[in-house]
Parts: sequence; structure tokens; C-alpha cells
Amino acid sequence: MTPREAGLDHGLTDYGDRDFSRYLRRSFAQSMGYSRAFMDKPVIGIAYTASDFNNCHRHFPELLAAVKRGVLAAGALPLEFPTISLGEVFLTPTSLKYRNLMAIDTEEMIRAQPMDAVVLMGGCDKTVPAQLMGAVSADRPAISLVAGPMMTGRYRGERLGACTDCRRFWARYRAGEIDAEEISEVEGQLAVTAGTCAVMGTASTMACLAEVLGICLPGTAAIPAVHADRLRAAEATGAAAVKLIGSKRTPSQLINAKSVGNALRVLLALGGSTNAVIHLTAIAGRAGVKVSLDHLNTLSDTTPVLVNLKPVGNGYMEDFCAAGGMGALLRELKPLLHLDCMTVTGETLGERLEGDAESYVDRSIIAELKKPLEPAGGLVALFGNLAPKGAILKRSAADAKLFEHEGRAVVFSSLADLAARMDDPALDVTPEDILVLQNAGPHAPACMPEAGYLPIPKKLAQRGVKDMVRISDARMSGTAFGTIVLHITPDAASGGPLGLVRSGDRIRLSVKGRRIELMVEDAELKKRAAAAPAQEKVPERGYAKLFAEQILGADEGCDFKFLMPR
Repeated sequence: MTPREAGLDHGLTDYGDRDFSRYLRRSFAQSMGYSRAFMDKPVIGIAYTASDFNNCHRHFPELLAAVKRGVLAAGALPLEFPTISLGEVFLTPTSLKYRNLMAIDTEEMIRAQPMDAVVLMGGCDKTVPAQLMGAVSADRPAISLVAGPMMTGRYRGERLGACTDCRRFWARYRAGEIDAEEISEVEGQLAVTAGTCAVMGTASTMACLAEVLGICLPGTAAIPAVHADRLRAAEATGAAAVKLIGSKRTPSQLINAKSVGNALRVLLALGGSTNAVIHLTAIAGRAGVKVSLDHLNTLSDTTPVLVNLKPVGNGYMEDFCAAGGMGALLRELKPLLHLDCMTVTGETLGERLEGDAESYVDRSIIAELKKPLEPAGGLVALFGNLAPKGAILKRSAADAKLFEHEGRAVVFSSLADLAARMDDPALDVTPEDILVLQNAGPHAPACMPEAGYLPIPKKLAQRGVKDMVRISDARMSGTAFGTIVLHITPDAASGGPLGLVRSGDRIRLSVKGRRIELMVEDAELKKRAAAAPAQEKVPERGYAKLFAEQILGADEGCDFKFLMPR
């Protein structure tokens, strides 16, 4: 038999006889009804993440059919394969815990199975970063197809979109402004179609970053999930995957220091999710690229916010798509970008933008570079004795009156403590205080959930308090808002200084100075550290044990140590 290293002959199962391996594989392939002609075609794998536990992906069967149509029309054989799917709100304790597991699954199945290129179908928050992490490590030609955002719902004449509006109405409910019947009515109108959150949350941010990284087709990040153009994008993605066969445009080549720099610029201009800092750091780390928070600050100072979408502004993802989408945004940012970055289509970013037709742009949604919505980027990194390796504040979604603030710490030692005392009428708290949550970082049993969006204590919410400074080693949803300092690193559970804060301590926040400081003498902190109780035992088995032993800090993207390139 003639040896091949393509299509179904790629990576033959080892029986000690290559010809027998090929003969057996083709025999079993014929049991699935494939003709000999199709078995000789190149193969496009499709990493398929539909799941009844993932509402964002419920339209994937139709999307899959369109991908296969594109692959077949381009002359290859499409073969779908399932991987783990991460439905953001259907996982406990948090989807971040399983992002690396999905990345491992994706990497190993790409590497182990016979395919010449792969289409990565993802969308819900952690699925896109997991797929890109795995694809970079497997480094076979790959192209991403995102789910697309939901369309908005309607409630009493008002547009609603998950999940910024869900948080807004929940805050009103906690404050006693609306009753249980009304919050139930709102619940039914927040998420009314397939797709990811309708605002510039984590899923939409990661879709946009995938496009600027050059690993999905231009113009496809923002198309709504239920729009016919999303199906056409899927078909085009399948055809583009066939063109990648034999190409050197693999994920590790597309994702490099320059393209990651472009992605950071876009993240800042979008006013995008704080989660994207962790995910982009992890994706870049797989390619050997370090994301520095100092560099993030440098870029933030020179990258204005240009996109007017919730939670930073007023619009929704469907408005961003209609306003010109990523093409319009990238044209505005063109003077700030590395235009020589290669994309999955074989064009450089500069060539792609030159080829974009200058069309109508809705300036109420996408501002001009010379007339920005805000003069500096949406995110800023903070450092200090409370966060030696950094922390993140989404200043574009925060109250600028709190940017220079000193207050008394009100400390919650865990998520359980937070739940038990936050609404206690006897809680000693004022609007000028700083709420502190400990032991919610990557090394804690909670595995860094989106609990950083600490609620306003009920006694204050009922008095009309809308925002106050909150700090933690947790994350928060990209759909959330408020003056919230997140990702404090090192985290409390790994011995970081956040774990040494006590109620009554003074904390100083200075966004201008990029500082977050605990106003306690070093000698006292050393005394507290010496008296700190032993950390909880590592789980004894399974993925929880692997996670606890291998997880890195937020500054390294919360990847696993053993998955980082040498």
C-alpha cells in the first residue's frame, strides 16, 4: 500500500504494521457509509461543543451543517468530534475550573485523530479560550467559528440583554424597588434566543479578540447567532479550513507578540471583559508570549474607548454588528496596530483592512479615534503591597468619583462568609468603606469564580447606594459593572497579602497612581502571616487534585504549569 500522511491516513493507530493499520481504519470507515472516493479526500475535523447544558450553543446543529456544507463544496471530508462544552451558568463551582480541562481535551483530540485542519466551534465564555489554548499547543492548521451573540428581548418597552440588564434589575430587586413578580417577568425576557450574552461580556470580547488575532474569518465575530449571515459565515469557515491544509498559518504562527499586542489594543478600545486579560494571557502563554500588566498600562494610556456597548455604554452586540463591527473598529485603530500580522486567510491585517470597503459606520456605537468616548483604555492594572503581581480594574465600567479613595476594610473571609453576612442588618458598613473578599482566587477551593462583583450590602442598597469600592482575588463577569478591583495576585489562598487584611484596616486606591495599598506596617503584616492558619488540604483525587497542584496565578493566565511550553 502507498504510505500517506494526510486525510484518514494521518496518524495511523499503532498495531506494528502500518499497512494493516490503514486497511483496518478504512474498513471501519466504510462501515459508516463513506465511499472510497471520500475516504481518499483530505479531512477537516470539527471540534463540536453542542450540549444540553450550554444554552449559548443550542443552534450548533444548524451551524454544524453549514460548516460541513462549506467543507464538502471545497473538496474535503468533514468529520465532527465532540469535546467538553462549558455552559457558563450550568457549572459549579465555576467554569474557569474546567477551562484547562477543555483545553487538554481539544489539544489531544486534534493531535490524536486524523485531520488535516480543524474548525473550532465555540462561543460561551470559556470555550473560545480553551479551544485556542488547545489549538496553539496542538498546532495543526485551525480556524475558529464563534457562536455569535443573542438578540435582545423586550420588557415594557425597554430592550433587555443578558446579562448586564439582569444585574441591573437584580440590584433594583435587592434594593426593594421592584417585587418578586416583576423580577420574574424580567427573568423571562433577558435571554430570548440562542447565542452568547447580548452585551460586550466575556464571550463577545473573546470573539472579537479571536478575530483580531487572525484566527477566525474577518467580519464574523459580531454576527448575531440567529442571523442568516451566521450560517453563511459557518459555510465560509468550512471552505476556509480546506484552504488551510498544508499551510504554515498554524495557531502558533498567528498568535505572536504583535498579534497579542493588537488584541490588547482592541480589548482596551472595546471596554471589554476583565476575564479577557486572564484568557489572552493563557492563550499567548501557550505560544511562548508573555503578557505584561505593565505593558497593558502603557497601551491603556494610549488606546481610547471607542465602543458604546453595555456594560460600559448603552448598546448591544447586534448594534455593534450593524454599526460596522470589528472592521469599522479596526479601521479606526489602524494607526495603533501592527498591520503586518498574518491572518488565517493568508492576508495580513493591513491587507484585510485595505480590502474592507469603506461603508456606513454608526458613530453612536463606534466612535472615531479622534473623538473617543473615553480618552484612555477600559482596563487598568494596579500594583502595590496588596497586589505585588498586579490586579485589574475595569475603569470604563466604574465610578470615576471613587478612583482616588481611601476607606476602611470590611472583610469577608470566604464566599460562605460573604453569603452569611452581606445582608445582615447588623453588618458594620458605610458607603465609604471598602468591601474585601478573600479566598476566592485560583488557589482557593472556589477556583476563582465570578464572585468579584460583590453585591452592595442590602442595608446600603435600600438607602440608594449604587457603587462602592470592592476588592478581591476573584473574577467578575464581563457583563458586570462597578468600581471593583479584581484578580489580586498572589491570591489569599497561596499566601498573598490579601489574606492578611482585617476589618478596620485602611486601604488606599489610586487609579491615577496605579496603586492599591494596605495601610498597615510591614511588621504587623509579618506577625499576621506567622499566625495564619494552614491552608486547606489538596483534594485527594481526580481533576480537582490536578487543578490544585498545577494551577498558576492570574498573572500567568491561570493555566496549568505542566501545559506551558518549555
